[in-house]
Amino acid sequence: MVNYIWVGMTLIGIVYAIFNGTIEEVNEALFKGAKDAVTLCFGLMSVLVFWLGLMKIAEDSGLLNKLSKLFQPIVSKLFPDVPPDHPAMGYILSNMMANTFGLGNAATPLGIKAMEQLKELNGGRDVASRSMVTFLALNTSAITIIPTTVIAIRMTHHSTSPTDIVMPTILVTICSTIGAIIIDRYYYHKRKKNGGY
Repeated sequence: MVNYIWVGMTLIGIVYAIFNGTIEEVNEALFKGAKDAVTLCFGLMSVLVFWLGLMKIAEDSGLLNKLSKLFQPIVSKLFPDVPPDHPAMGYILSNMMANTFGLGNAATPLGIKAMEQLKELNGGRDVASRSMVTFLALNTSAITIIPTTVIAIRMTHHSTSPTDIVMPTILVTICSTIGAIIIDRYYYHKRKKNGGY
């Protein structure tokens, strides 16, 4: 559906530009946008490859495993419906670690796998379980220590100090995660009181 909306908006814009006599500006904007997109992609690629490489080293050295074990007691409290030895728990922890290091692209496949496992635990139903809702809230608001993607974008656009956003990002994402947990728990208890879950 979204694809149809984008195509429709593009066609309306082109038709409007033809009748308005600004098709030349549209062509110029198209090519400039394409050039900027390629430049941005190459800038992002170099930084993401670097951090994904570090993540792979951390994974192979067992550091990610140790971090996962360190956070497992906290995560187990957030997901009481998920058995500690279930594959979903491993994917949830890996997703959280990837998000913590600002690797949204690496976190996405782990998040999808976690959701698949949580759906399995939910009996394959199409209605989201308590754990699925909690995971989505935490995944969206994830605490980020190193906002890798944003730093890469700032470097691509020649920021004088691209890492200035690290401390504000840590503070904001801590607040957003605490907020997500509070809201998640509030609605969980409200729904439970009304006979849900």
